Amino acid sequence: MIREGFPVSQFLYRLGQFAARRAWLVIVGWIAIIGIVGGVAATAGGTFTTAMTINGTDAQTTIETLEANFKDASRGVGQVVFHKTDGKPFTDNEKASISAALVSVHDLNAVDDTVDPFETQATLDENAAEIADAPAAFADGQKEIDDGQAAIDKGLKDLAEARVALADGRIELAANQKKLDKGLAKLRKAAAELRTTKAGVETLISLYSGDEDPSNDSLLPGLNYQLSLINGGLAQIAESRQEIRDGQAKIDAGWAGIYDGERQAKDGDKALARAQRKLDRGQAKLDDARVEFESAQIVMAGATNFRVVSADSQTATGSVMFTTPISEVETSDKEAVVAALSETATENIQVEFSQDLTRSLGGLLGPGEIVGLLVAAIVLFVMLGTLVAAGLPVLSAIVGVAISGASSVALAAVVESTTTTPILGVMLGLAVGIDYSLFILNRHRRQLKSGMTVAESIALANGTSGNSVTFAGLTVIIALAALNLTGIDFLGLMGSVGAAAIAIAVAVAVTFNPAVISLIGMRVLSKKERRVLAERESHHEAPPTTSSASVFATRHPIVSLFATLAVLGITAIPLLDMRLGLPDGSSEPTDSTGYKSYHLTQDAFGEGVNATLLVVASSATPITEDDELAFQAGATKLIMNVDNVESAVPGGFSDDRTIAIFRVVPTGGPNDLSTQDVVHDIRALDAEFQTTLDSSVNVTGMAPINIDVSEKLSQALPIYLGTVIGLSLLIMMLVFRSIWLPLIASAGFLFTVFATLGAVTAVFQWGWLGWLFDVHDPAPILSFLPTMLIGILFGLAMDYQLFLASGMREAFIHGKSATDSINYGLRLSRSVVTAAAIIMVSVFGGFIFSHTTMIRPVGFGLAAGVLIDAFLVRLVLVPAALKLIGPAAWWLPKWLDRLLPDVDVEGAKLERSVAHH
Repeated sequence: MIREGFPVSQFLYRLGQFAARRAWLVIVGWIAIIGIVGGVAATAGGTFTTAMTINGTDAQTTIETLEANFKDASRGVGQVVFHKTDGKPFTDNEKASISAALVSVHDLNAVDDTVDPFETQATLDENAAEIADAPAAFADGQKEIDDGQAAIDKGLKDLAEARVALADGRIELAANQKKLDKGLAKLRKAAAELRTTKAGVETLISLYSGDEDPSNDSLLPGLNYQLSLINGGLAQIAESRQEIRDGQAKIDAGWAGIYDGERQAKDGDKALARAQRKLDRGQAKLDDARVEFESAQIVMAGATNFRVVSADSQTATGSVMFTTPISEVETSDKEAVVAALSETATENIQVEFSQDLTRSLGGLLGPGEIVGLLVAAIVLFVMLGTLVAAGLPVLSAIVGVAISGASSVALAAVVESTTTTPILGVMLGLAVGIDYSLFILNRHRRQLKSGMTVAESIALANGTSGNSVTFAGLTVIIALAALNLTGIDFLGLMGSVGAAAIAIAVAVAVTFNPAVISLIGMRVLSKKERRVLAERESHHEAPPTTSSASVFATRHPIVSLFATLAVLGITAIPLLDMRLGLPDGSSEPTDSTGYKSYHLTQDAFGEGVNATLLVVASSATPITEDDELAFQAGATKLIMNVDNVESAVPGGFSDDRTIAIFRVVPTGGPNDLSTQDVVHDIRALDAEFQTTLDSSVNVTGMAPINIDVSEKLSQALPIYLGTVIGLSLLIMMLVFRSIWLPLIASAGFLFTVFATLGAVTAVFQWGWLGWLFDVHDPAPILSFLPTMLIGILFGLAMDYQLFLASGMREAFIHGKSATDSINYGLRLSRSVVTAAAIIMVSVFGGFIFSHTTMIRPVGFGLAAGVLIDAFLVRLVLVPAALKLIGPAAWWLPKWLDRLLPDVDVEGAKLERSVAHH
C-alpha cells in the first residue's frame, strides 16, 4: 500500500493499476466513446463559418441592425466570375448562356435572387448615357421656355402700347364729344333764338299783310327777307345738326372700338397670364429636374468607376443572393450553386467562385498533416527502437483527436464555430497527445530497465509522469480557457475547444495508455534492451545512473546566454512591423478557385472590388420617395469626399425607409492600410451625416469586420500576455519553490513569443522563404494568431520547463551542487524533451501546408515557437542563466515557502512511498 497525503498522484497510481488490470474494458470504453461522439457529429449537421466576428464592434452591431430591420441587406452573397480566355469580348450567345444559368439558379432552395452582370452593366451604361445627355436636353428645354417668355413679354408690351393708344383715343373722343356737345348746344340755342325770331317775324308779317295801312307794305319785304334769312339759318342749323349727328356716330363708333380694344386687351391679359403660369410651371419643373439632375449626377459620379463587366468586356461578375446570411447557408446549397454555374464553362469561358461559395471545413487532416504524423512516428521509432512502442503514442493521440474532432463538429450544430476551431483542436490533440503519451511511456521504459515489474511500473509511471502530464495539461488548459477573458467569442470558443482537446489527450494518456501498455508488456523495450536487462538481472548489476557531466550551456554560460539572446533578438526584429488582419482570396492556394476569382476580379476591376464596404445610413424618420434621390446624393457626396474611395453605389432602402445602404469600393484591397483608413474616415463622417442628412452612418462588410476584429485583438493582446506571464510566475513558484527560476523562465517565454511572432511576420507578411512555405501573396498576420500562440506556447513552454527543471530541483534538494543539478536535470530529461519537441514541430509543421488557409500561419507559428522555446530557451538560455546565478536560483523566502502549497508535480513522494513498500 502507499501512504496518503498526495491525492492526485495516488489517484493516478490507482487509475494506472485499474487500466492495466482491465485493459480491454478501458480500450473498448474509449472505442465506444468514439462511436457515440462520431455518431452525434454525423447526425447533428454542424456547419462552420469563415467569418470571425466580435460582438459589440461597430461592424457587427451594424450587421445585427440590418438583420433585424433590413433583411435584404443581410442576405448572404456569393460571387461568380466569368472570364474569356480567348482575349475576345463575350458574344451575345455567351451572354445569353450565362444569363440563363443565373436564372436557373433561382430554382435552388437556398437562393433568393441572382444578379445578371450583363443586364446590370447595360442599366449602368444607360443611366450614364442619360446623365451625359441631360445637359443638352436641359438646354433645349430652357431655350423653349426662354422663347416662350420672350413671346409673352412681347405680347405684354404690345398690350401696354395698345392700352396707351386706347387711353389716347378715350381722351381724344372725350374732347371731340365735348366739342360736339358744345356745338350742339350752340346750335340748339341758335335754333331756339331763330325760331323765336321767326315766330315774331311771321307774326309781324301776318299783322302787316292784313293791315290796310299802306305804310306797312313797305315793311313786308324786309320782314320776308328777314324770314328767309331765318329759314336759311334754320336750314343751316339743320345741316349742322346732321353733321353733329354724323360726328356723334363716329364718336360712338370710336367708343365702341375703344371698348372692344379694352375687352381684347383684357382677353390678352388673361391669355398671357395663362401662358405665363404654364411657362412658370415649365420653368419650375425644369428647375426641379435640374436639381434632381444635380443629385443624379452626384450619384452617377459615385458609380462612374463601378462596373460588373470589365471595360474590355472579357470579365463579368455575377452575384448569388441567398435567403439567409452566408454563415448559415449549408455547404450542400453552396455546392449546388457552384455545380449549376460551372456548367457555363466552355473552352473560351473560365468560371471561378469566391471564397464564400467554395470554402468549407473539408477534411480535418490533409497530406501535410499526415506527413507530420509520419515524421513523428519516425522520431518515436528512432528514440524507442521498437515499432510497437513507437506506435503507442500515435495511437493514443489518434484516439483523443477522434473524440475531440468529432465533438467540435457536433458542437458546431448548436454554437457558431469558425472553420479554424476544429482543426486547431486536432492540431493540439495530435501534438500534445503524442507527447503526453511519450512522457508516460518513457518513464515506464526507464523503470522497466531498472528492473521494475510491468504492472508496478505502469502504475508508478502513471502516478509520477502521469501526474506531471496532468499538471502540464492543466497549465495548457488554463492558458487556453483564459482566452475567454479577452471577451472575444470566437477566440474564446477556439480556446475552449483547444482546452477540451488537451483535457481529452490527458485523459487518454492516463487511461488508454496504461491499458495498451499492459497488453504490450515487455515489448515496449526493443529486443536489445530486453537482452541487456536480462543479462544485468542475471549478474545482479545495478541499473545505469544519470550522469552529471556538464553540458555546453553550463560550460560556456555567458556565450550561450548572449548568443541565444542575439539569435532571439534578430528573429524578433520583424515583429516591429507586424500588422494584423484576416486572410482574403489572395491567400488561398494558387490553384484554388477562390484565388483565381480574387485575382481575375482584381485585374479586371481593381483591388478595391475585393474589399467592398457596406455603408449604412440610418435615419430617425422615414426618408420619403421625394427626398430619396437628394438623400442618396448627399450621402454619396460625403462618402466620395473620403480619400481612397473609388466608387459609392446606392443599394436601396429598408421597408420602413429609415435605413439606406451604399456599396462602397475603396482603392485598396481588403488588407491595405488605405482601406483601414477609409473605414475609419467614413465612420468619422457621422457628425456630418447628422448635420446635413439628419442620420447616422456606419460601415460593415468583411473588410470592416476584419479591421474591427484585428483592432480588438490588438487591444486584448497586452492584457492577455500580462495575465499569462503572471500565471507563469505563479505556477513555477508553486512547482520549483524558487524566485529566480520563474523569472528567468518567464522572460524566456517572452523571448520565445517575440521571436516566434517575428518569424511569422517575416514569412507571412514580408514573404521571406515564401517559395518554401507557399506564401505567394504576403499579407498581414492572422489577427487571432498572436493571442492564440501566447496561450498555446505558454502551456507547452511550461511542459518543457517542468520536465527539465523538476529533475534539477530534485537533484539540488538531494545534495548535488547547483551546476551538477542543472547538468543532471538536462541529461535526465533532454532526450525525451528533444523528442517531444521534434514531434510537436513535425505535427505542427504538417499544418503549415494545410488545405485551410487560416491554419497555415498557426501551424508555422506553433512549430517555430516550439523549436525556439525547446531548443534555444529551455535547453540553452535557461540553463546558462541558472548557471550564472548559482545556488540562489533555488532560493525562496521562508515566509513565501510556507504560503505556497506543495504540489509535488513529479510525484516524488509517491515514488519514495512505493520504494518503501
